Amino acid sequence: MKEWIYGRNPVYEVLRAGRRHFFRLRLMQGVSEKDRLGEIIELCRSKKIRIEYTPKHKLDEIASHHQGVLLEASGYRYSELDDMMFLAEERNEAPFILGLDTLKDPQNLGVLLRTAEAVGVHGVVLPLRQTASVTPAVVNSSSGACEHLRIVQANLAQALNELKNNNLWVMGLDNSLQAELPNKLDLRGPIALVVGSEGSGMRRLVHQSCDLIMRLPMRGQVESLNAAAAGSIALYLIWEARGFSE
Repeated sequence: MKEWIYGRNPVYEVLRAGRRHFFRLRLMQGVSEKDRLGEIIELCRSKKIRIEYTPKHKLDEIASHHQGVLLEASGYRYSELDDMMFLAEERNEAPFILGLDTLKDPQNLGVLLRTAEAVGVHGVVLPLRQTASVTPAVVNSSSGACEHLRIVQANLAQALNELKNNNLWVMGLDNSLQAELPNKLDLRGPIALVVGSEGSGMRRLVHQSCDLIMRLPMRGQVESLNAAAAGSIALYLIWEARGFSE
């Protein structure tokens, strides 16, 4: 399966990660070949990828926010649970996994993947169905961060139980009053953080798979944060508890 990756940073990161097959690069006629675009051209030449100069309206037919560049590439290559555990072992770190339960909005998924990559998670688990997956829109909204992550598609409840068998604590994120505040929890060990969907939160079986439930303290007038904002804050709290190690 082929797809078009669009936007300068996403195209650059897809090329830099080198986890896909590449077929051709389309550049808008007359575009300035400097800065990030110059780096993209250099990468394409080093990888012997064909470069085509194309009128803007032809690029617009494929993607509206292309920033003058499109890359034709193979589809996203998903990983296995073992790949995440191997990465944690390779880094000599306690496993740090993100589970996302049926997020529908590609923008929210992209934001969470970008945050996950920034804080150094070892992998992300997505459900098999009823969820946004890694499409060109998600590559764009994550600014290409997904290309550097190990992302798994699996039955989420089963995957969480398998992680528990590998001595991870599964921690769900929920705004219920019964949930624990972050300062009452030990966030330093092997953790799989689970963020529920935008509307209904975690599904029943996923919720039941959690060892702990955490809620974020809030003092404002708005009832709650959206999934992307809450998940991003929780990821940074876990990274902070680990000493912000780089």
